[in-house]
This record gives sequence, structure tokens and C-alpha cells, in this order.
Amino acid sequence: MVPTSLPTAHDTEMVRADGRPHRAVRDELRHIASWRNVVSVVGLYLQTAFVIVASVRWSPWAVLPGFVLMGRAHAQFASLMHEAAHRLLFTNRRANDVVGRWLLGFPSFTSTDAYRRVHMAHHRQEFGPDEPDIPLYRGYPISRASLRRKIVRDGTGRTGLKLMRGLLSNWNSPDPRSRRTFWKIMLVQAVLLGGAIIAGHWWAYPVLWLGPYLTVWRVINRLRSIAEHGGMQMSSDRRETTHSVRQSWPARFLLVPYNIGWHLSHHVDSGVPFRNLPRYHRALHASGYVDDELEYPSYRALWTSLSSGSGSSSPGD
Repeated sequence: MVPTSLPTAHDTEMVRADGRPHRAVRDELRHIASWRNVVSVVGLYLQTAFVIVASVRWSPWAVLPGFVLMGRAHAQFASLMHEAAHRLLFTNRRANDVVGRWLLGFPSFTSTDAYRRVHMAHHRQEFGPDEPDIPLYRGYPISRASLRRKIVRDGTGRTGLKLMRGLLSNWNSPDPRSRRTFWKIMLVQAVLLGGAIIAGHWWAYPVLWLGPYLTVWRVINRLRSIAEHGGMQMSSDRRETTHSVRQSWPARFLLVPYNIGWHLSHHVDSGVPFRNLPRYHRALHASGYVDDELEYPSYRALWTSLSSGSGSSSPGD
């Protein structure tokens, strides 16, 4: 999966040969559009509310597409939470962290602060000794049967329930920080459940919030994660640690919202907010740092390569 050869890059007005932006350009690329991001967070809540209301009111047949779309909603919450974890959502640090915790992380059963700690270890050295995400993408390429088993576990809720048990075990954790965070998450979940009960549709919470989190979101998370780093290796060159995949509108809608699919660009400079990643990616292309040979034409093409192994199992299979 690691490229056998890397394209030769050259300096341009925007980036250096190693892909890093020149200082003046870097300051421009790292600009945080706080008010536009307020619109993004509000828009996320409006979209989510629309899907839930439509699923509840239109007809019983609307619940199934609503269930799938709510898995996408969790992907959206996670993507904006990831932005807050990098402190790229708002220039005001307090606002960034409050929104990241209470409006993005806690609703999706996630501690933004804990995520930030492990995610920064991921960025310090992908595939290094302190890499927290290795269980998601080690051992690739694997066999098609092995990938299918993983997806079935995710889609049937077994992976989600295992992770949920880990979260619930924090209710009496000896670590006061973990215990406090757990009860904050539960408080937000109680508010969501209470809203469903007050609206006269108590079942909307387990069916249209908890259920998609345990199933559809887990499938999306795996497919996205392995497309980011599956089969790669530890290296100082991010082109050997992170895949580059051509972005399509269907993928951006369902799998990689808020530009999170421009993942190689994000790893070359993790201080660039999501709104500027497409522009940064184009600059990397112009410099030769990324070319059509290095970049997969679609997620499907990458997943096919990731499931081209000859073995029938992999670590954690």
C-alpha cells in the first residue's frame, strides 16, 4: 500500500518542496473563519433536526433513510468536533472548547478533551509507539472476507456496543476527570431523550440517535479511517503515512463531510482549518507533491486495494 516511488516536488509561490506552505501563505491558509463556522454548527443542528422530524412525521418508510442519514449526522458531529480538538473552529479558545465539548462531542458520546490528547499523539508520529488509532488500520491489506467481517460487526452494532460498555464503565471511574466527563455526556443524552419524550416520540432517541451511532456511524468511521492510513507506514514523509483520495460529492456528503477527506493535506499541516484544505490540496498538486499516480481516483478503488490481501484474517479480526 505504501507508494513504491514518490513524485518529485518543487517549490512554488505557495508551498515548499516538502509540501509545507511558505510563511506568508501559511498565515493565510491558517485563517479561522469563526463566523462561518458558527453557521456550520447551526446548520448541522438544523439538518439533524430536519432529518429527525421528517423521519417521525412523514411515514414509517421514512425511518430507514432517516436512520442512515443520522449515521451521517454523527460523522458531521465528529468532523466538526475534530476541528474543535485542533482549536480551529473558533479563534476564541473558550468558545472553541465549549462548543467542541457541549454541542459536538458530548452529544456524540465523545470527550473532546480526551480525543484531543490522543489525536495529538496521532499527529506527532503516525504509526509511532504512541499511536492511538493503530487498531483501526493496522495489518492492511487484508482479505475481502476479513474486511467484510469487520463491516458486519460494525453494522450490526457489536463494535459500537463494545465501545459503549467502555464508556459506561466510567460511571464510577477512580479518575475524577473521566467520571465527571461521563456524567456530562449522560446529562446531554438525558436532554436529548427528554426532548424526544416531550415531543411525544420517545422512540426517536434510541432509533434515530443511539441506533445510528452504534451501527451506521461505526461503519462510516471504519471505512474513513482505513482510507486515511490503512496499509501505510511510519515515515517523516506524510505521503507514506497518509493516503490521498480524489474527493467526489457523494463521498463528501455521506462519508467525509466538512472537507475531512483532504486528509493528506491535513497531515502535512494540521494547522490549516477545514475550509482551506481544498485550496491547500490544489497547491500540493501544483507543486508536484501529489500527482494522479499517488492519488486514488475514488474511495472504492482504495477499499478494493485495502481488501486485496491473501490472508483470511488480520490483527483484531
